[in-house]
Amino acid sequence: MSHLPLPEIIGFVGVSILLAAFFLNLAGFLLSTSRRYLLLNFIGAALAGYSSWLIGFMPFVLLEGTWALVALLTLARKSLAFR
Repeated sequence: MSHLPLPEIIGFVGVSILLAAFFLNLAGFLLSTSRRYLLLNFIGAALAGYSSWLIGFMPFVLLEGTWALVALLTLARKSLAFR
């Protein structure tokens, strides 16, 4: 039995989190504007982007990095508006 390299494990976890958030949103369990949805998107995209960086796949680093940054900025904006 072979073991997955660390970048693949990180990537699988990140993409799984993104897909879970997507499914929960489509199923009506999470609003796309909720903090939980945004946090799941940030964590998932950050992990997927980091995994891609580890293997040197820069197009996906750009995609996931942008996704994570947008989710994080939206979370920060919501937190500042909440105060």
